[in-house]
Amino acid sequence: MAKNDAPPRWDRKMQQRLARGEAAALGELYDRFASLVHLLAHRVLRDEQAADDITGEVFAHVWENPDAYDPKQGPLRSWVATLTHRLAVQRLRQTETAALAQGGPGTAEDLERKVRRASVAARADYIVTAMPVPLRTALDLAYFQRRDYRQAAADLGVTEDEARRRLRLGLQLLATAHDSGPSGAPPEYGGAR
Repeated sequence: MAKNDAPPRWDRKMQQRLARGEAAALGELYDRFASLVHLLAHRVLRDEQAADDITGEVFAHVWENPDAYDPKQGPLRSWVATLTHRLAVQRLRQTETAALAQGGPGTAEDLERKVRRASVAARADYIVTAMPVPLRTALDLAYFQRRDYRQAAADLGVTEDEARRRLRLGLQLLATAHDSGPSGAPPEYGGAR
């Protein structure tokens, strides 16, 4: 975000409400982002209970540290996703390191590969949930419903060129899941650390 850009109004207001201790703000934030947080945590940890725990930890952190989010650094959604990713990867490393210490299968290198794979998968999920609906719908038709671009165009009521454009843009966005650095984390925003 350029320095001259104003942060989105909702993000700024939400941060202010949380800083004032408004419980209703936390409820609103939870309603808006809990499914994203749980999805990302589950994608990294592959464990329902652990994802539930991380979801609670993320919202507890937000409640206890509302000033950690800086609206000038980027969207609240991205900050929450980055925080979720960081906590889930920490949990994964702790769990796997404990298993290795107890003589479990694998090596430290295996752990790092597992973390990278989980991070890329979580990043891809984040990208898909954040992309515009027309792109997400085109990808859904092509990938899950096995439609080619002609069939997707007919289903979407758009030209074949537009269907190809949407698929190409959606795939380009997804390709960035691998280009996000060594950890595959969602974009970093200063307040998530």
